[in-house]
Amino acid sequence: MNKKKALDYIQTHNLIGIKAGADRSSFLEIWMVVINDRIFARSWGLAEKSWYNSFLQNPKGQIQCGNLILNINTRVPTDNDALTDAINNAYLTKYNSEHNMEYAKGIIQTKHIEKTMEFIIDES
Repeated sequence: MNKKKALDYIQTHNLIGIKAGADRSSFLEIWMVVINDRIFARSWGLAEKSWYNSFLQNPKGQIQCGNLILNINTRVPTDNDALTDAINNAYLTKYNSEHNMEYAKGIIQTKHIEKTMEFIIDES
């Protein structure tokens, strides 16, 4: 049930809270998209101390969907090549406002596609 609530929230809200690993004390708001009931995000900043690199070191974390906080595991999707067009389209569709479009077009560029992460809600 919580997974469905999270998926619905992510599909209807632009900014989703993310906490990478156990060392972070606060949530960072990032863009996420849902494809086939799977949650994805791409790193924008590409910094060494980014949420993306933190998850590569420790795949555990949390997402915040409004008042709902869920534990997650993360992974680099092994089927990223097959999903790239769908994820690109999801970003361009979801973040299509005048203010966001520049960034939506940016996040579908190769350097960001290479930093795609999948978030798996821990339902245990």
